[in-house]
Amino acid sequence: MPRKAATDPGEQKLLDDIHKFGWHCMNVFGDEEHEPFSYTIGLFQTYRHPELLIYGLPRDVAHAVLTIAAEAAAEGKPLNLEEPTDELLEGYPCIFVPVPLNEYPEHVGFARWYYEGDSFPVQQVVWPSKAGLFPWHPEATQAFRQKQPVLGQHERSA
Repeated sequence: MPRKAATDPGEQKLLDDIHKFGWHCMNVFGDEEHEPFSYTIGLFQTYRHPELLIYGLPRDVAHAVLTIAAEAAAEGKPLNLEEPTDELLEGYPCIFVPVPLNEYPEHVGFARWYYEGDSFPVQQVVWPSKAGLFPWHPEATQAFRQKQPVLGQHERSA
């Protein structure tokens, strides 16, 4: 059962967004050791859709990408997370990779707060470089790999 009460304005904003929009976008600032990323909270509760996490894009672009996926879920036409999709970034197919539970504490803390535990799925949206290479491709640059760390195991050779 998701949390219903907040103890500070940030928590209240999260609860209000989920009540009003069905989900909330959490932006995590980077530092010297970690890249910034964004993730959803509420998609699983509202639409039975896995939460989504995306690395390496500016906050406004990440929010726009996550909004496309959230709106598709809200319309009852969720993206097929088993297949690459070109619906999120024009001209670039994105792939979804399951995020392992051991990554939840470091990456989706507010979602864990909202759901009062880890009983929700998370998929990472992974996008290719301008050259069309995913971070796991042998020819992907180290800088690109660092900008978009892949938290789980991909099952595709794209």
